[in-house]
Parts: sequence; C-alpha cells; structure tokens
Amino acid sequence: MSSTPQTLRTQVAILGAGPAGLMLAHMLRRAGVEAVLLESRSREHVQDRLRAGVLEQGSVEFLREMGLDARMQKIGMPQTGIDFRFDGATHRIDFAQSSGGRTVMVYPQHEVVTDLLAACEASSVQMRFNAAAERVEDIEGSRARVVFREDGVERTLECEYVAGCDGFRGVARNAIPAAALQIHDRIYPFGWLGILANAAPAMPDVTWGCHENGFAMMSMRSPKVTRLYLQCPPDDAADNWSDARIWSELHARLDVPGMPRINEGEITQKSVTSIRSFQVEPMRYGRLFLAGDAAHIVPPTGAKGLNAALADVKVLGTALTRYYREGDAQGLDNYSAICLKRMWLVHRFSAGLCTMVHRFEADGSFTRKMQRAELNYMTGTDAGRRAFSENFTGLPVEA
Repeated sequence: MSSTPQTLRTQVAILGAGPAGLMLAHMLRRAGVEAVLLESRSREHVQDRLRAGVLEQGSVEFLREMGLDARMQKIGMPQTGIDFRFDGATHRIDFAQSSGGRTVMVYPQHEVVTDLLAACEASSVQMRFNAAAERVEDIEGSRARVVFREDGVERTLECEYVAGCDGFRGVARNAIPAAALQIHDRIYPFGWLGILANAAPAMPDVTWGCHENGFAMMSMRSPKVTRLYLQCPPDDAADNWSDARIWSELHARLDVPGMPRINEGEITQKSVTSIRSFQVEPMRYGRLFLAGDAAHIVPPTGAKGLNAALADVKVLGTALTRYYREGDAQGLDNYSAICLKRMWLVHRFSAGLCTMVHRFEADGSFTRKMQRAELNYMTGTDAGRRAFSENFTGLPVEA
C-alpha cells in the first residue's frame, strides 16, 4: 500500500470520524471501494462526544439499509409530534398524521457514532486516529494528496478523491481557492444554553416554548435523562446560570395550564452554543468533496445538522460506488448541485423556524405580532401543519 512508511495510497481519503466520515467509510467498504479515514482525535474522544440527535425518517431508513439499525430499534424513541407552547397554551402538531405516517426517531448522535465505529471495526475499515490532517493538496491534478501528522511524523496519503467530512473548523474547505468559493453566513444575535439533567421527560413529545422571555426546548436523551435548552445572549456563560435560575426559566417558558410541569433533577452538564446558518458553494472542487459541517451549518431548531450530513453522504457514497463499479462519473459531477438544491430547502426551513420561534431584542411590536401569526398559521391550519411535518420528518434525498 505504501512506497515508504511516510507515503500511503488509497482510492478515497476521508477526513473526519464524525457521522459523515464514518458512514461514508462504511458505505465504501460495503461496496468494495478502498478508503482510508483520518481523524485528528482519539477513538475514545470521537465516541464519547455527546451530541443530541433527532433522525428524520429518511435517515432511519438509511441506517437500516446500511445494517445499522439494531440498537436504534431497541433504544431509540420514536416521535410522532411536537408540542409548541405559546400564549399560555399547548399547540401540538401530529406530524405523523399530517405527513401521511412519517415519523422521526430520537437517537443521539453519539449512539449513531457508536454503531458506525463498531461496524467499521468489524469490517476492517482503515481508520487512523490521532492522525491530524494538516493540508489537502493537488485537488486539481491527477491525484490528490493529504498531508497529515501521526506519532509526530509527517506523512502523505495519496488518493483519487478526498471527502472532507472534518467539520466547520477542518482543513478540507481551505483547500478550495478563495476565488472559487462562495460563503453564505448568518450569525444570530442569541445563543442556546444546553442542559443535560437526570430527570424523566415530562411529556412524550419534544416540546418547544415560544415565550416573551425567549425560546426554550425540552427533548429527551433517554427515558430517564432530559435534554433542555434556553435562549440566552450569545456571549453568555454557563456559570451565570445557577440551577435555580435554569429551572425557573424552564418552568416559565415551557409550563402551561393543564399539562405536566417540567420535571426537575440533577443537572449534569450545561454549556452555551452560538447559533448560525452557514453554507459554502460549491460543495465539490476538483477531487475534493465537502460533506456535513464542512459545507454547512444549520440552527439546531430544525434538528437538521446530523440529517443533512447523512444526506450528503448518501449522495456521495452512491456516486463513488457507481464510479468505481461502473466507471460512471455523472453522480460525482452532479454531487454539488444535487446537495445544494436540497440544502437550500433545508436552510429555508431551519432558518425560517429559527426566526419564527426566537425573541429578537431589536424587533418591534409589528415583527413580534408577525411571528405569532406565523406560529398560529403553522400550528392551526392544515396547510401549515402539513408543510411543517413534511420538512421536519425530512425532504427526499436524490442519490
């Protein structure tokens, strides 16, 4: 495989062992395509990173197609609706009913990663942890090169294609010439305080509070652990939020008459995350493909980050398989256009939802009345519920 200990060769180099990189490695291994996955962190770090996760129906089906659904079927929590709370009342959207039976699954991202790591190890996927990619070269040539550092030694991985699945701060995107790259970015004027609590979910549905104090959300990590969020200033610090303040705000923003109050419990984790929408064009340049957070970031309100990454990989993995099995490069040539067409619809939903449910301090009374009218239309009409349900449960993936 190598001419020297410092030079390796493969067909596809995959950067990043998040869900996108691991799923692509798994897909290619099943298809008989040679790939090497490089990850800058340790295997333990990758598996232990805790992330929320709501899987669209298409993502659930994709995991099933890839033979990765056994644990998900045992411990995942199917969801058929979302409970919106505003004006002191509950406004539930039954998206299974409104979308012809489509549902979602609460199955945290770290569980997906656990399943993917096990599958990749079982099939002997070439995964190199603690191997930090430093730069990607020659993506316009006949073969690309990834220069990485492993055990203090600089090595080179030569390949036919590079899949940049290395996240927003990875090196892959920087390999595209600035003149060839368009960046579309919006940073929102608020953040989310994320809370993990040893408390049973009070309701069976993910619950969103659209309150004058700001947005709040209750989701679930397991039948005994709740994941909660509070809108806060973007430069806020988790230490500014005592347990008493957190529970007080959650009750104010989420509790409504006639419904169970949020359950309190030991808070085991809290941190502040900034909120942004981000997209680069194109998602392919030469021999480099971008997937997942390397190409786009969406606000967490729509639960689209993990799903968008899996959608990219389904398109890319299918295209690479077709190329190596049949010599058909059409899927590779169309990758960016296919993914961007879908992603702008995802941004439309996620950014629109984010704007609808959060409080913007600079907005006047007219804009706030319009936000409430949008919420009333979405939750109170058949057309509004159907549009939300079709988008939330997942747009089709053209692979």
